[in-house]
Amino acid sequence: MVDSWERARHILEAAGLDPGHLAHLAPLTGGTYNTVEELRLTDGTRYVLKIPPAAATPGLRHERRLLVSEAEFYHSAAQAGVPAPRLVSMGDDFLLMTACPGDTWDGTLTDAEQTALRRELGSRTARLHRVTGPGFGYPSGALGPLAPDWRTAFTTMFDAVLDDARRYGARLPRPVDAVARTARSAYGALDEVTVPCLVHFDLWRGNILVDRSGGDARIGGLIDGERMFWGDPLADFVSLALLGDIRQDEAFLAGYREAGGRARFDTPARLRLALYRAYLYLIMLTETIPREVGEEQERWVQEAVAPELVAALDEIEGASRPPRERTS
Repeated sequence: MVDSWERARHILEAAGLDPGHLAHLAPLTGGTYNTVEELRLTDGTRYVLKIPPAAATPGLRHERRLLVSEAEFYHSAAQAGVPAPRLVSMGDDFLLMTACPGDTWDGTLTDAEQTALRRELGSRTARLHRVTGPGFGYPSGALGPLAPDWRTAFTTMFDAVLDDARRYGARLPRPVDAVARTARSAYGALDEVTVPCLVHFDLWRGNILVDRSGGDARIGGLIDGERMFWGDPLADFVSLALLGDIRQDEAFLAGYREAGGRARFDTPARLRLALYRAYLYLIMLTETIPREVGEEQERWVQEAVAPELVAALDEIEGASRPPRERTS
């Protein structure tokens, strides 16, 4: 087993930094897939090092080469002028990036601070969505090359997690084949998306750093971009309102629209949003098996996430049903 300090020094040297200046190394918690460590040099400069699990480690199909997608996100965020880590160096088995200021968004913020931050987050997210890619899908290539259209890319993504659910025997609130049938009924709405935009897809509060160094609470960085893909900007609204409804987040939507983001919720948009909710909640339910989560986490997923998957599927079925079959 490679010593963490030895590995960190080797990576610093490969990045053109003096390995003799490494003064501090400590694991960072909160992640569920990669090993994450904070490196601090003698001059106080902080870096974050990510190490992926061994290739033989069980995981979901889309999780191969996640660091490639993460590097793509940081490059794109810099292009958009959005605070995020800066890529320093990467290889097949590591990613070294700068550390962002601030701490994870938690429950210590006042209502006024949260409102201001949600508005700022809306603006930052709209800027991310201006960045476009060369095709649709995961840039990692985990599910194949980028697709020329969003329907092809997303249905490939959705089918992959359904295959994972079958393979691992995931405990879903509905049979896998029933989930697949419901999702297929909404796939026509995907054709409205014609531009592959940058989507983080994991912008829950745990991946948003809040910086108070200047006095007022501001967003210090959007981190953990490993789940990013090129696709429909609407997909980001799922994790931004995890287990909730972004349509109720007035501050976020105001900031998003003020910065030029388009946030309409007509029938095709609601169908797509329901599809993306179903996709994320399928991932959250299925990954508990290869992650070998404990009983408490499994209970939370079944109690909190499974009903949200059912709600998303119900919304698709309700919107897809012919008018004469709908109930008042």
